[in-house]
Amino acid sequence: MSNPALNTLKNRRTVYALTKTLPQPQAQVEALIKEAVRLSPSSFNSQSSRAVILFGETSDKFWSIVTDCLRAIVPADAFGPTEEKMKAFAAGAGTVLFYEDQATVKGLQEQFPLYAAAFPGFSEHSSGMAQVAVWNALSDADIGASLQHYNPVIDAAVAEAFDIPATWLLRAQMPFGGKAGAPGEKAFIPDEGRFLTYGLPVAAE
Repeated sequence: MSNPALNTLKNRRTVYALTKTLPQPQAQVEALIKEAVRLSPSSFNSQSSRAVILFGETSDKFWSIVTDCLRAIVPADAFGPTEEKMKAFAAGAGTVLFYEDQATVKGLQEQFPLYAAAFPGFSEHSSGMAQVAVWNALSDADIGASLQHYNPVIDAAVAEAFDIPATWLLRAQMPFGGKAGAPGEKAFIPDEGRFLTYGLPVAAE
């Protein structure tokens, strides 16, 4: 039996070859991203996830900042591949920056001290679910995307450039756009050693 949710997961892929042409208007893509984050689950319904949505020149500016930050730490003779990767991300139509509001996390720690040590981890779970939700929503809209992690190297420069609240912690970046090419086949490791199942009826011999 076909399962729409599983079909979405199957179709979601990492797409590096992006274009600036989106299959639907930017306003609709913005609304899609917002709704995906809004509907994502979070511990204690904390809704700690935040998103900065960049289109066009602002997205280009972001990847220029990332390039400059990396240029400062990557040896010049090895920077070529890194620079080409940044250009590929900038070739997209936009970028989503995923943040977690640490003020929300701190508030939960104060409200529920018994779980205080666990809330930073719960926040990471919330962010991951928001990232998957946005990625799936973009994929369903025939928009290519990939997930990147250049934090914390870029955090200060990005916060200054885009006036990010001081309590927001950057967790991931998702460049997106039209698909310039199809991704390759995805391989899976064997189920043996990956899953343990208990309690199923024993099949008759």
